[in-house]
Amino acid sequence: MKKDTGIEIYSKNLKRYLQVEGGSTLSEIYRSEEFQKQQLSLKEDSGESRATERVVSVIAWHKEPICALVNNKAEHLGFRVFSPKEIEYLDMWSSVGREVYVRSMCMLLYKAVHDLYSDFTLRIEHSISRGLFCRLFDSEGESVEPGAAMTGTIKAEMKKLVERKLPFVRHEKLTKDVVEIFRGQKLRNKVRLLETVPDLYTSYYELDGLADSFYGPLAPSTDMLEVFDLQAWQDGMLLLGPDLSNPDMPQQPLTQEKMFAAFREHLKFNRVIRVDSVGELNEAVLRGEASDLINVAEAMHDKLIGRISDEIVSRRRDGGGMIVMIAGPSSSGKTTTSKRLAIQLMTNLMRPKLISLDDYFVNRTDTPLDEYGQYDYESLYALDLERLQSDLRALLRGETINLPTYSFELGQRVERERPLSLASDEVLIIEGIHGLNPELTANLPTERIFKMYVSALTSLRIDNHNWISTSDNRLLRRLVRDYKYRGTSPTETIRRWPSVRRGEEKWIFPFQENADATFNSSLLFEIAVMKPYVEPLLSQVAHNEPEYTTAYRLQRFLHYFQRIPETEVPPTSLLREFLGGSSFRY
Repeated sequence: MKKDTGIEIYSKNLKRYLQVEGGSTLSEIYRSEEFQKQQLSLKEDSGESRATERVVSVIAWHKEPICALVNNKAEHLGFRVFSPKEIEYLDMWSSVGREVYVRSMCMLLYKAVHDLYSDFTLRIEHSISRGLFCRLFDSEGESVEPGAAMTGTIKAEMKKLVERKLPFVRHEKLTKDVVEIFRGQKLRNKVRLLETVPDLYTSYYELDGLADSFYGPLAPSTDMLEVFDLQAWQDGMLLLGPDLSNPDMPQQPLTQEKMFAAFREHLKFNRVIRVDSVGELNEAVLRGEASDLINVAEAMHDKLIGRISDEIVSRRRDGGGMIVMIAGPSSSGKTTTSKRLAIQLMTNLMRPKLISLDDYFVNRTDTPLDEYGQYDYESLYALDLERLQSDLRALLRGETINLPTYSFELGQRVERERPLSLASDEVLIIEGIHGLNPELTANLPTERIFKMYVSALTSLRIDNHNWISTSDNRLLRRLVRDYKYRGTSPTETIRRWPSVRRGEEKWIFPFQENADATFNSSLLFEIAVMKPYVEPLLSQVAHNEPEYTTAYRLQRFLHYFQRIPETEVPPTSLLREFLGGSSFRY
């Protein structure tokens, strides 16, 4: 490269400025003699060990990284640099790199299905069991169960595509031209989406002559996708990426029958009302049908909670189900679900009493510490388990207890008169993230405990090849709630989110299948309603902050949605827990 005709970039991997030729791609910059020389020099410099580890990790996974951050925006390695930029190359170990890998696997799968079964439609429906659940449909729209043989054939074709080292080539054209490309490939969901989003230009990727689109970059080429698995699963297939603890091996699926059933019920519901993608949602909004969709979705929530209430009452009358434990991850809507369940129980002539596990926090000075030396409020052992179990046993014996009170301002328990007992027609509802953990209710009669899991298992897809992350849905909820009610900035909420997710992986998700009932708290219209709330918050995240990477990605995601006015949402809606205007007291 000619330094005298170049521009200056800053490499976060090397922690220094470099001269590069204007118009170079990120891949060309990485492979340049200057970058490689500086990289080798840095590896020998023990004074920059942290940066060395980052660069070595890039080399360890592949000869070149899978993507890069350019001014904190995720970009494909074909991105051309024409002006000074800050660049950080990422590998599969990074969260952004993993997202790129998974998206690239999806296009690899689409290419294999298209080449083998051109009349079939591939639908990537949702994430579950450590992978992505995929289904096939014939030309008549009927589901095709692939079975082990067909799945094995598709997997073998994917392996061949990997061996061919085919490039994922990014293009950008007038949206009307991209629509015609997708129309020619019979990608009707993508056509619907693009026709309802007013963009002049649209980017897409091409793999050996086949086009597809994603709301994020893809890998440079198929040979970077060596580690994956495709298994016959339920009536479809499960696409699995690398196991981060052993990156040379694919993930092993988990048994999540109850979670899958909850997803499947909502997917059926979406298809009945003919709204199972963002394009179809946008079309309904543009036709003026948003109010009808909201009413039907809210009625679905009522029906599901009513069904769970019926089951609790049935058990209660048979001598069980006296205590209901409601658990779920952050921003899943546990609190509103508890209140709506209480109403349904009253319609079944039962009297509910609601308490929170937060009342059983140990004093702050006794709270366990996490790996960073900070108080770990997500830990099971942040609760006084001995006091909780003693109180629950006493309640089951018909005794009266004095419910503890925890002061968050003081960081300690404050004893006051709060007598609590349970009569024969009463049910105790306890809400908290650890409700499904067997250690929480150890030594209690299992038949007297009813466990309910709540999570926003998003069943709406962007299109047939792009799903909506359940984690992203909850993060959008939390951004609004934290800013509105807790005074937390959007930057801080995004910064804390990885720690929240780690706590969920440790303390909540392993126990999902312990639930007696699973309630899907997602609402197919909610992102369209939250859009005008979230977009201004995301715009507050500074470009020079690491959190801008997530903020920018979410902004692009929200761009696909037509807005739905908040006034259409009833005061009893679970979404009101985050937006405000609820008829419930919190």
